[in-house]
Amino acid sequence: MEKWKKILADAVCDPTELAEYFHLPPEDLHKVNAVFPCRIPRTMLKKIQSPGDPIFRQCVPDPAELTDSSELMNDPLGEIRFKKSEAIVQKYPDRCLFLVSGECAMYCRFCTRKRKFRQPFIITQQDIDEGLDYIANHKELRDVLISGGDPLLLDDDQIEYILQGICQNDHIKIIRIGSRAPAVLPERVTPKLIKVLKKYHPLYMNIHFNHPAELDGTVCKALRRLADAGIVLGSQTVLLKGVNDDPEVMRQLMWKLLENRVRPYYIFQCDLIYGTSHFRTPLQTGIEIVKALRGWSSGMANAHFVIDLPGGGGKVPIAPDYLIERCGKYRKYRNYCNEEYLYCDIDPA
Repeated sequence: MEKWKKILADAVCDPTELAEYFHLPPEDLHKVNAVFPCRIPRTMLKKIQSPGDPIFRQCVPDPAELTDSSELMNDPLGEIRFKKSEAIVQKYPDRCLFLVSGECAMYCRFCTRKRKFRQPFIITQQDIDEGLDYIANHKELRDVLISGGDPLLLDDDQIEYILQGICQNDHIKIIRIGSRAPAVLPERVTPKLIKVLKKYHPLYMNIHFNHPAELDGTVCKALRRLADAGIVLGSQTVLLKGVNDDPEVMRQLMWKLLENRVRPYYIFQCDLIYGTSHFRTPLQTGIEIVKALRGWSSGMANAHFVIDLPGGGGKVPIAPDYLIERCGKYRKYRNYCNEEYLYCDIDPA
């Protein structure tokens, strides 16, 4: 058995074991686990310095998950509304989401598909074949995002089957893979997997990182392997209370990602998903973090702060407003140092 499969098979899924490990009340963990199960690779457990730290909050069940406010939803992104088949979601004119796996290496407590924790999420071979047929028959598509679950938890030959099936269509120009595996199960990035992936360029991978402590030596080695294979790496980060809702933490994360050839792409406002109210931050927190990045960090380190609108409305960027006033054709702006400058505009044609 490959090393990554052994680590996955040995992951902690028992609330009693977690309670003993962290000296927590077992009844609390069992109550949460009955609704939202847990899975944590032991390699991730070792990164936790103390209960309540940023890694702990992301993976260990919390009784707060069972206390929700009325505005939270089961399917905030409208994936059920836009579902075309068991494996395909298409919200945008030129691209679709291809759900190919129902498994994750770690069950993140803030997951936007947390609804799928409540019952087995199974994608069959028939679902995948129907998804490939959909992609082949919809010539308007030019971009496919492969997601799940986590696509990298499939076997290498199954990943190749999917990539090969997509690439047979001349209208598909870009393939993206969304994965948390390089962050939480970096052992999955094997030479054999790299050999498969590098056949199917242009291939992009969006990897989910939320805190600089996630990027240890093993993770950075996995990122180097992916980048050396010519795969364009981007990061997706969720703004989470008690994890990264601090400008300095976010700055360190963005810098560390760039050092490892991962381009910061999105900082998401936490989705309105049941079981995540304790992670939510005001929009102003995200705006202040973006302000703290701009000017003080390279533009490459400035991820877009976005809201994924409830009901499937799509992503909208949220940015600080640097405009102070308009005066005729002049605009007065405030820069990152709080200094004021005039800019001369021209009349629209």
